[in-house]
Amino acid sequence: MRGVRVWARLLGVERTVVGGVDFGGDALVVVVRPGWRERRRCGVCRRRCPGYDGGEGWRRWRALDLGTTRCYLEALAPRVSCRRHGVVVAAVPWARHDSRFTRSFEDQVAWLACECSRRAVSELMRIAWLSVGRILTGVAAEKRAGFDPFDHLRRIGIDEISHRKGHRCLTVVVDHDSGLLVWAAPGRDRKTVRRFFDLLGEERCAGVELVSADGAPWIEEVVAERCPNASLCLDPFHVVQWATAALDEVRREVWNQARRAGQTAEAKALKGARFCLWKNPEHLTSRQQARLAEIAQTNEPLFRAYLLKEQLRQALKLPLAQALALLECWPAWARRSRLPAFVKLAQQIAAHRSAIAAALSFGLSNARTESVNTRIRLIARRAFGFHSPQALIALSLLALGGLCPPLPGRNG
Repeated sequence: MRGVRVWARLLGVERTVVGGVDFGGDALVVVVRPGWRERRRCGVCRRRCPGYDGGEGWRRWRALDLGTTRCYLEALAPRVSCRRHGVVVAAVPWARHDSRFTRSFEDQVAWLACECSRRAVSELMRIAWLSVGRILTGVAAEKRAGFDPFDHLRRIGIDEISHRKGHRCLTVVVDHDSGLLVWAAPGRDRKTVRRFFDLLGEERCAGVELVSADGAPWIEEVVAERCPNASLCLDPFHVVQWATAALDEVRREVWNQARRAGQTAEAKALKGARFCLWKNPEHLTSRQQARLAEIAQTNEPLFRAYLLKEQLRQALKLPLAQALALLECWPAWARRSRLPAFVKLAQQIAAHRSAIAAALSFGLSNARTESVNTRIRLIARRAFGFHSPQALIALSLLALGGLCPPLPGRNG
């Protein structure tokens, strides 16, 4: 009797009766059966149900290795008749429904996938990477079913991230209060964002107070449509990014003009001036400061564009009242510059002024969302890519959504 308990403890199974152990071949096979309280339960909802038939007989589940030896659990897999789910294979306490691996094996794979590379997980657990993806999807689905990730959402961030070449994107939603990834799905359009708000429900949509985004119209329109009580906040970082892009457009235009005029030395200098124009003044090296002073003397349109970019950047860092006052005046200055890129930017900022003002008023930025995006890119890079976005989403939810299970036999 003590030997049976020892084997159950070694295998990490609960509510399970160990019937025998076979050391045949190069693997260890342990014959088990569910405890009497766990028999005849639906594999999906785990409700007790009447038996249907004996199923397909004996079945094996891959368990954690014992030392250097592979281990399998072997048991009969009868079927039951559930009122809700029909005829399904009966539940077993050591594995999730419709899985070829034990629960402890899958939990360890999920933990390792959050911490290690693809090759490390595959080599250590001796399974294919495709199997790792299926395991992650199953574990993430079970963990999300255990709690409501959309409960008490008040401040959220919505953004997109390219996860593969060919502009294949994910839309991600982050809870600003907890910093956790709460939802992700393939696509970057209005239909994808509407799917999130459909899951959120009308009542909880009304409870959303602040939504941060990057100014994408497909996000703004759906937020205005589904969250009538929410204030849309346009991240100031993206506003400065717009100004930097307009500045670079002016630089390229001036460079092309110098190149067409045969001014080779000037064109070469302008091509190498990108970083001294992009960087903040306090971070410029002495050489870059000298190059910027030279631009101020020889190229008035480009230096005017640089000053407009810096004025906007500094305005967004001032106290609220001063920032709003300068934000009101800046589009007029940009229009008077007669630089097409900044005239267009002035129109863009005027159209988003209320969203920029809301971000400054509430102190909300898209920093948490961008941080989650960076970590998703790291996950994809560490795994050398994924065959499907679902596997990447599952692993991202496990690692960044608070769903990662502890290692088997440990509580935290």
